[in-house]
Amino acid sequence: MTTTTGTYTPRPGAAPLGRMIAAQAVLETKMLLRNGEQLLLTVVIPTLLLVLFSTVDIIDTGAGEAVDFLAPGVLALAVLSTAFTGQAIATGFERRYGVLKRLAASPLPRWGLMTAKTVSVLVTEVLQIVLLTVIAFALGWSPHGSPFAVLLLLVLGTAAFSGLGLLMAGTLKAEATLAAANLVFLLLLVGGGVIVPLDEFPDAARSVLGLLPISALSDGLRDVLQHGAGMPWGDVGILAGWAVAGLAAAGKFFRWE
Repeated sequence: MTTTTGTYTPRPGAAPLGRMIAAQAVLETKMLLRNGEQLLLTVVIPTLLLVLFSTVDIIDTGAGEAVDFLAPGVLALAVLSTAFTGQAIATGFERRYGVLKRLAASPLPRWGLMTAKTVSVLVTEVLQIVLLTVIAFALGWSPHGSPFAVLLLLVLGTAAFSGLGLLMAGTLKAEATLAAANLVFLLLLVGGGVIVPLDEFPDAARSVLGLLPISALSDGLRDVLQHGAGMPWGDVGILAGWAVAGLAAAGKFFRWE
């Protein structure tokens, strides 16, 4: 007696790697956008800061329209909130509840999981940047400079903050990550040149603050978009250094359990 193979014979096995990464990236993005705390950090706070300080004369932003100074800094803040704060908190609790451990045992390799998280961060940042840009234009923003320079700064800033966020999430307990990530967010918001110009700080503090990734990103974007400068190589170098150091440290010290 012979049997024939039917049309619907199961074909067990893992899906193609690209499809697995895409599916995980979609899931990560949906989870991020459905999280109220994440939306507060990534959308509500940057939007409120941009609108408030652009319409109310609270801080001296120098000559010109306030929105021309504020918009680049708020774009930098959006990258910080998504790539660092949001990713650190979400990954920290996934690690605590054993989600990462279970995903690591799936056909999706660990580097594929991190790639999916990175894609999710990039998608979220694109949505943030589009929203904030539209609002800034409505407030009278007049950007200048090279789109390539802006793109390079945003990519390097994302890499730098992602590395630092994953390092924190992979080494600290979830509760400690939650507290530390939010504290760092607030400190960098105040002292990173996002809203308050670094010129307002003492010389000694300014020289240190200028080396922070948020300062390099906000100042670099401001040089290009507000002043029409070329490639801000100093800020690019600072961001590249943070990106390499953060990603290398995260790859070495990240604990999956």
